[in-house]
Amino acid sequence: QVQLVESGGGLVQAGGSLRLSCAASGRTFSSYTVGWFRQAPGKEREFVAHITPSGVITYYADSVKGRFTISRENAKNTVFLQMNSLDPDDTAIYLCAAARVIDLSDIGRTIGYDYWGQGTQVLVSS
Repeated sequence: QVQLVESGGGLVQAGGSLRLSCAASGRTFSSYTVGWFRQAPGKEREFVAHITPSGVITYYADSVKGRFTISRENAKNTVFLQMNSLDPDDTAIYLCAAARVIDLSDIGRTIGYDYWGQGTQVLVSS
């Protein structure tokens, strides 16, 4: 069982940066693969980024590639999402999710993940 808690959201002007954190409980978090998703009002939850247990391999949605960076510190049971050059279109609730095992085809799909946090709100003003 893994519990996830996101933090770091807030209000930022367009072009600014935020760093989100996803803190996990459980001694085996380093063996979990982790993804970040976001959900804007009235829209479906969409994939943002993914990182493998070792942190060596990462994947990004095209919309955030080059602006967002996912990383993790397994010793601290934490995964980060550094968001730069933020745009009003990035406004959403950001959620992290974890899975012990995931098919490559499911990395960008919510069905691939077993555990979810409650999310943190990111609001980007123009």
